[in-house]
Amino acid sequence: MITVGIYGGSGYTGQELMKILIRHDESRVIAVTSRKYKGMPVADVYPIFRGLTEAEYVDASPEDLAGLCDVVFLAVPHGEAMEVAPLFLDSGTKVIDLSADYRLRDINVYESWYKRHTSPHLIDRAVYGLPELYRDDIVGSDLVANPGCYPTGVILGLAPILKESVVDASSIIVDSKSGVSGAGREPSTGSLFCEVNEGFKAYKIGKHRHTPEINQELSVLAGRDVVVTFVPHLIPVNRGILSTSYATLQRETSTGELIDMYKQFYRDEQFVRVADEGMFPNISSVKGSNYCDIGLTLDERTGRVIIVSSIDNLIKGASGQAVQNMNIMCGLPEDTGLKLVPLFP
Repeated sequence: MITVGIYGGSGYTGQELMKILIRHDESRVIAVTSRKYKGMPVADVYPIFRGLTEAEYVDASPEDLAGLCDVVFLAVPHGEAMEVAPLFLDSGTKVIDLSADYRLRDINVYESWYKRHTSPHLIDRAVYGLPELYRDDIVGSDLVANPGCYPTGVILGLAPILKESVVDASSIIVDSKSGVSGAGREPSTGSLFCEVNEGFKAYKIGKHRHTPEINQELSVLAGRDVVVTFVPHLIPVNRGILSTSYATLQRETSTGELIDMYKQFYRDEQFVRVADEGMFPNISSVKGSNYCDIGLTLDERTGRVIIVSSIDNLIKGASGQAVQNMNIMCGLPEDTGLKLVPLFP
């Protein structure tokens, strides 16, 4: 039985981790930390857990928690994970970081988008935790950088055509829409009901912190530097991300051939579902699951490929993918605890 700690477990990603792990047959959550809710039952903060767990939030230090856990999930803000990850690793605890602190391989890029890094010596040790692309590296790792929500859907949507050099990598434009839960649980004006309801807006145009992460991974796939135009939007739904990516063809093909290529690329991936021709993803079809749905078409008039990908931002975009990574790191079946049927309607 794998002993698990959730360090910083009072936000949406922390409660999603709890939701998955309490029905994970091969693990046991032994501690969930929160300074704000210290001593309070998890079920008092999130009533969905009534009758399902008696766990209480604790204000434990990394040193206190490290000796108890085989694996710890860091569900803390950017900048905090880098302070505690070295302490967990030094104790022999495997670390899965849900922040951005170890996602970017170039420390200068990280510091230009976030802040000064306090444990840069761990950057090369960290594995980017997108299982569909880095599974073999994740197996032997003790530090996994769980991908961001926007990058997960975008990278999975574009990986096959970049790997096969089907499109001009310099032509990529990405248009993504996210539910409000992506902003986290802490109250802010921008996520108030009256601000979001019946609204639809773009935000952080050209400035979103997931941009360098997307560029980094698409560059690896393309074998050359890739700089995308990335525009995120906020839509009035609780959860889900729909990303539409556009790229110009650089060789002749058809929609059917592209779909066949995608199905072949993801043939062994149980959490990626490629739609048949004429079908496209809907966030309602992935909500509450660890799936990434992908649909695509060729616009013959413009010579562009249009790829639509959809994920639940809190599961495949965060906590579900984190558990998927834990399963791989610990030698468990990858879908342990993740056989989640999407919630519909």
